[in-house]
Amino acid sequence: MKSKAAGLPLSYRLAVTSRSLAALLGGYLLASMTSVCIALLAPLAQVDAALTGLLSSFVFYLLAFIWCFACRSAWRAWLGVLLPSLLLGMINGLAYWMKNP
Repeated sequence: MKSKAAGLPLSYRLAVTSRSLAALLGGYLLASMTSVCIALLAPLAQVDAALTGLLSSFVFYLLAFIWCFACRSAWRAWLGVLLPSLLLGMINGLAYWMKNP
């Protein structure tokens, strides 16, 4: 019995691996940056803002995961999770700096 995986080219396997890493690692980064951003900027009590950020991070992680496998290329998948994460990281830094001078 011959395995079907043996017939797949190496470039395809690397693209799927790259998308998987982008979904797992990049999605986690995006979800954590979103969680911190909501916790810092939500006009709620500190406990409620942290809980809202934490719960919404699951939605953003799911969206990042879907995004990584819906893109045309692995480069767009990485770009689609790293650029918003970088932007949210800058917003988080600015919000933290404004609250704690």
